[in-house]
Amino acid sequence: MTATAMVLVALAAAPARADATVFLGADTTPSNRPVKGFAAGMGLIIVAFEFEYATTSEDLASAAPALKTFMGDALLQSPLPIFGFQPYVTTGGGIYRETLGAHQQTGAGTNVGGGVKVSLAGPLRLRVDYRVFKLGSGALYSPAHRFYAGLNLKF
Repeated sequence: MTATAMVLVALAAAPARADATVFLGADTTPSNRPVKGFAAGMGLIIVAFEFEYATTSEDLASAAPALKTFMGDALLQSPLPIFGFQPYVTTGGGIYRETLGAHQQTGAGTNVGGGVKVSLAGPLRLRVDYRVFKLGSGALYSPAHRFYAGLNLKF
């Protein structure tokens, strides 16, 4: 009897959903520079959590620092795609590292943003995202703005 009840509860439980994204984009503060990174997360129907890493190279000519971010984020998203689009908003925090020549700064930062996941084929989606990063004291440029697009795999 107990084993049967445990099996029924396990079958009725909502499965956790996960996805992973690789992305390319632009960090626009103080000048446009390429950014690349990845994100991986999981969640329930509306609330999800993800870890994200991104890196931007420095541009000495425009005094734009290299920036690496390691962020943990919470997402609120539509439970189902709407005409193939799944919008979301996100906020989170983590650590950043900024370098420009001899300048090096590591500290805490936060971010807010949003985007959309667009169904392509099967579990493959296009993800488009915009974030604003509030970097801690000592950062050369804060807030920093980032746009990206990437391939997202839902599993």
